Amino acid sequence: MTAPILEMRSIVKTFPGVTALSDVTLTVAPGEVHAICGENGAGKSTLMKVLSGVHPHGNYDGEILFQGEPCAFKDIRASERRGIVIIHQELALVPYLSIAENIFLGNEHARRGVISWNETLRHAARLLRRVGLDERPQTRIADIGVGKQQLVEIAKALSKKVRLLILDEPTAALNDEDSANLLDLILELKDQGITSIIISHKLNEIARVADSVTILRDGRTIETLDVKAPATTEDRIIRGMVGRDLDHRFPERTPYGGDPGDRPALEVRDWTVHHPIDHQRKVVDRVSLTVRRGEIVGIAGLMGAGRTELAMSLFGRSYGHGISGTVLKHGVEIRTRTVPEAVGHGIAYVTEDRKTYGLNLIDTIGRNITLSALPKVSRRGVVDEHEETRVAESYRRSMNIKAPTVFEQVGRLSGGNQQKVVLSKWIFAGPDVLVLDEPTRGIDVGAKYEIYTVIDRLAAEGKAIVLISSELPELLGMCDRVYTMAAGRITGEIPRAEATQEVLMRHMTMDKR
Repeated sequence: MTAPILEMRSIVKTFPGVTALSDVTLTVAPGEVHAICGENGAGKSTLMKVLSGVHPHGNYDGEILFQGEPCAFKDIRASERRGIVIIHQELALVPYLSIAENIFLGNEHARRGVISWNETLRHAARLLRRVGLDERPQTRIADIGVGKQQLVEIAKALSKKVRLLILDEPTAALNDEDSANLLDLILELKDQGITSIIISHKLNEIARVADSVTILRDGRTIETLDVKAPATTEDRIIRGMVGRDLDHRFPERTPYGGDPGDRPALEVRDWTVHHPIDHQRKVVDRVSLTVRRGEIVGIAGLMGAGRTELAMSLFGRSYGHGISGTVLKHGVEIRTRTVPEAVGHGIAYVTEDRKTYGLNLIDTIGRNITLSALPKVSRRGVVDEHEETRVAESYRRSMNIKAPTVFEQVGRLSGGNQQKVVLSKWIFAGPDVLVLDEPTRGIDVGAKYEIYTVIDRLAAEGKAIVLISSELPELLGMCDRVYTMAAGRITGEIPRAEATQEVLMRHMTMDKR
């Protein structure tokens, strides 16, 4: 039997008040694609940070062997010198530098302290060809999409003579086409003898590229499975991740049964939005839609369809230029020209980018939860910290936010728990209408089910829910009606009984110009 390229034995890693990893063991064979699965907070990213030297030797217990030799990496450069390269979920690229400059940043082609640009560009072009990226090395990172940026990260890893490539949620922010291209590249690298570890919540992608999958739960190794074995099904992996059978991916709910004659909780008429820089370009074009109390209405569309632009422009005109159209709440026209106006009218928007727009990552859970409704926890303009803590603690328990206290920094939480904090923030504000933009992006199946349960409960309480999602099964499993968008226009309105993935996709690719 071939000796493993990597062994991690009895790894234990603790943070103040939390044991993130407890006796974790991982064995990876040379030349394989090894997947790591687990719920948010299971310890996947922490384990890879231990391996790559982000958490240096001495800050954890246990043993790491790479190519049969013990390793004690003091920092990430030490692991890279051995050929172990990690690509984090948040890409480490400088947007205003070129592709070539990013690839060799910290590893420049220089002689006597002077960079050789001819050599840099030549080597960068060779690496770009190797990863299948048809861009000039001089192109700025800011001028290419996220999918291409991910390929630049892989090119950077190849420049470091990578032997073991670690990819943390590599397709989380990619569309279907870019995801497929990236997965094809991982298989090409496998054919070239490069071993990969991929952390992913997308079980269909694991089935496509992985040879083995190790499941973590609550900081412990549960088991390692052969992905190609007939017994290794999605349900089998999910059972290992959550510790139980997940009989239903979505909570059972009674479909909306209100009177169609009721006035909509929110009605949008002829809403048009122009691009903030290119003022001639319409990104949302005469959109009209309705949502009633207790109803969950979905919006489906491909990348660039205008879904997020529609949501952000409705929420205090926080996106766009030359916005026109009418917003009505219970039949009465309202003005939502600013975010405070929108919030004042009972409209909340849960952004798709929680880390940039939804949370203050360096502040506590408690501060983040109360941020959208500070007057509720204030007396005479001063925040009552005891009341703020009481409110935040009640949401920590009811939303099952996995943290020891509400004084924990939000940036330390897993993606699923961060999303629960964002939802808690807006639920505390007491809105009548919630617009949820990709509310389960980048979180695992167990946490997704918890988020779905919260959404279902809010609808049962009479809230009007608008759910934007790129996952068609999510829309089909949760929504009473689904609007489809393409090129900024509404192309269809499909009731739950008639909605299938094929019907939605047909409308999402329809050109109504």
